[in-house]
Amino acid sequence: MKIRYLGHSCFLLTESTGTRILTDPYGDVGFKMPRVEADVVSVSHGHYDHNNVKSVGGNPIVLDKEGQYEVGGVEIIAVKSYHDNANGEERGENLIFKFRLDGIEVCHMGDLGEECSSSLIEMLLPVHVLLIPVGGKYTIDAEQAKEYVDRIMPSIVIPMHYKSKGLTLDIDKPDDFLSEFNEEDVEELDSSEIELTRDDIDEETTKIILMERYKNGRKDA
Repeated sequence: MKIRYLGHSCFLLTESTGTRILTDPYGDVGFKMPRVEADVVSVSHGHYDHNNVKSVGGNPIVLDKEGQYEVGGVEIIAVKSYHDNANGEERGENLIFKFRLDGIEVCHMGDLGEECSSSLIEMLLPVHVLLIPVGGKYTIDAEQAKEYVDRIMPSIVIPMHYKSKGLTLDIDKPDDFLSEFNEEDVEELDSSEIELTRDDIDEETTKIILMERYKNGRKDA
């Protein structure tokens, strides 16, 4: 499977069969959403920086409700959570999506805002690749994200929803989150895409991968 980071909380996940899943396409956040095609679009919640479905080509199926799905051979689970730590009273609900692609369990946490709990963790496990917000303000912050990583124990963690070049939202850079881990466990890539097989999943260790953002096929560093 391939994971391509398009910026903010948006990833293009492609299974070896060709099934394409796009997560949380964004509106104007200081840079434009690249034009891509997908078979499925997952929307964690209705805010403009996560629900720009109209920007996606390919006439995709849109998933924006809690439940279990199967599309193009990919098993998908959407789990309800909260965008804040007040049971949604401040910013509403949030969907966490789990995708099984080529035998790899990928979890996209959306705009998760609630504190880590055993009940939520149990609904998500197992997770091999964790896509998690780390910028705080509107989501969990670096310290809270570290707790989720410690409890979930994924093989690979890819930070998202943080202050990057051009982003106009008032959120934190990923530095605080990265500093929670040993240097040898953190890898900063100069590309926007990684390719994984089940053999790449080491369930004994956790690696943090910070990815560059691509815009219309070009790196926007």
